[in-house]
Amino acid sequence: MTRTLSARPRALLFDFGGTLDAEGVPWKERFRRLWREEVGAVDPEAFDNAFYDADDALVGTIAPEAPLPETAHRLAAGLAQRLSPEDAAAPDRVAARFCAEAAACLCASSELLRELAGRYRLGVVSNFYGNLSAVCSEAGLAPLLSVAIDSAAIGVEKPDPRIFEAALSALGVPSSEALFVGDSPARDMAGARGVGMRHVLLAGGGAPPFRACCPGDPVIRRLADLKELLP
Repeated sequence: MTRTLSARPRALLFDFGGTLDAEGVPWKERFRRLWREEVGAVDPEAFDNAFYDADDALVGTIAPEAPLPETAHRLAAGLAQRLSPEDAAAPDRVAARFCAEAAACLCASSELLRELAGRYRLGVVSNFYGNLSAVCSEAGLAPLLSVAIDSAAIGVEKPDPRIFEAALSALGVPSSEALFVGDSPARDMAGARGVGMRHVLLAGGGAPPFRACCPGDPVIRRLADLKELLP
């Protein structure tokens, strides 16, 4: 469902993974699909545990200048170590497809943000690995952003209000004049709500019904639909 916001925000903040690089599908679910197609199906609980372990192991251990392909490959290698160590080529296949799909979405996101940059201050707030700035630069987003807050760099993760407050402080904008767009109800929507920021759920990867965080909150299926909401 979409509806025009009642007041024009001064700043727009976005999640990265699952939002700017996909249409509402989180990294875990994308890696799960690619793993099933390239390696084979895995018990859901076993896959979740392996993904979380590989994800946690990557935080703060990757070079700040590392691009997305290196990030995806190291995550896929962590999965392979835990799920299929005998398939030495699995990380290459999975990471290559992950990055190809992400590149298409990031190209579209870059065009959207370029269109919005003339009217709003833009930023990214992401639970990432310490190399968010490099990944945004690689994707062509950096010149459009006033701030990029990486959880690994500041030591707090969404939904902790401090990560949102860091972005708002850097922008010089109060929470009442900012809007957050993300794909995670638990991290993005709850975190933005916690600092009094309006929030839009990107639910393209979910199945109906699409549940908003708060009564009356907008829910979009594609990131481009955001334009219909903005006054």
